[in-house]
Amino acid sequence: MHDIRAIRENPAAFDAALAQRGSEGLSSSILSMDEARRAAIRAAELAQSDQKKAAKDVGAAKARGDEAEFARLRALVGEKKNEVAAMQTRAKDLDAELTELLMGVPNAPLEDVPMGADENDNVEIRTWGTPRTFDFQPVEHFEIGGVKPGMDFETAAKLSGSRFMVLSNGVARLHRALAQFMIDTHVEDHGLSETWTPVLVKDDMMYGTGQLPKFGEDSYRTTNGWWLVPTAEVTLTNLVYGTTVEASSLPRRYVAHTQCFRSEAGSAGRDTSGMLRQHQFEKVEMVSITHPDTSLEEHNRMTRCAETILEKLGLPYRTVVLCTGDMGFGARKTHDIEVWLPGQDSYREISSVSVCGDFQARRMNARFKPADGGKPEFVHTLNGSGMAVGRCLIAVLENGQQADGSVTLPEVLHPWLRGKTRLSADGQMV
Repeated sequence: MHDIRAIRENPAAFDAALAQRGSEGLSSSILSMDEARRAAIRAAELAQSDQKKAAKDVGAAKARGDEAEFARLRALVGEKKNEVAAMQTRAKDLDAELTELLMGVPNAPLEDVPMGADENDNVEIRTWGTPRTFDFQPVEHFEIGGVKPGMDFETAAKLSGSRFMVLSNGVARLHRALAQFMIDTHVEDHGLSETWTPVLVKDDMMYGTGQLPKFGEDSYRTTNGWWLVPTAEVTLTNLVYGTTVEASSLPRRYVAHTQCFRSEAGSAGRDTSGMLRQHQFEKVEMVSITHPDTSLEEHNRMTRCAETILEKLGLPYRTVVLCTGDMGFGARKTHDIEVWLPGQDSYREISSVSVCGDFQARRMNARFKPADGGKPEFVHTLNGSGMAVGRCLIAVLENGQQADGSVTLPEVLHPWLRGKTRLSADGQMV
């Protein structure tokens, strides 16, 4: 959420920054509502002052024995009390409306984020690895002979509908091994703190990270009001919700492996084959809570954590900076990591790492105490996939596929597979 004081002080700068994201002239409506709110607060305070003065005069009239004046003033106090209550309610309503308006405004991009309308305007900053040359025509993951017995979309559709899957035997084991490998690598090599969190959260937590109020249709809500998390970003970031931490405790670096749930409301017709875009999936999520001075450095560090996972697996990838038109709602800058999928003959997004500045912290009221004892300041938050487990499974299967339908598995996974090295053509781990 944006700082209303900063918008008041420099509305032109605010409008210029948001214009890069396609939001034009927002300051006018925001400041108009802000002024109405402040006027209502001033009026309520003035009426309350009049009420207190009249209350004192009631006592004086009573002491003088002036019953007529006493009765008049007592009636006036009652009128002022009702007037104050109405004005306070009006001020409270306007404050809620302003907060709701600000909650729907996206974050402002950093100055070095490339301008653009969509993914075609993203800027590649590096690549790693060389896509494998096949002596046969590579196929997509769900067409590989050894994968078909362990990836059942028909049964999943019977159980739950479209965009679900049932994994079994070797494929299920590989999926689990990937998640364990990611968590262990992030904890042991990258120094992240392993965390286990709920997948059901309250409204405030979704507001805190920006899924509400604007993107409720993208998530699932239970009948008793909980939300199923679209990513562990929601729970990990909100670990500091409503708190003021010591500066010495920063940065706080978390990682969690959770189930994730997304309605995919805006993706009709996209990636309908295979398991690339599912309603329920698993992800290893990284979140950092930092001092404002170190958040950009942390963004690069987190990006390297994610890239390292793919390098250890031997999966070619490229890293891009998202343009202003392709960034997520809460991000100031985002690095997307795209893995090579030979079955699609293209790079596909497998991780997004974003720095949010104090945007989420304002929504969560999350602050830190400066080491010099100054006034508490908002922390900065960052989040990133470390990785999407299902998409990583796809990449391992497609890049390791063999002409006979078997799959050669990355050497780094062998310890998590009890020494198994291949997925056989009949779907068994051998």
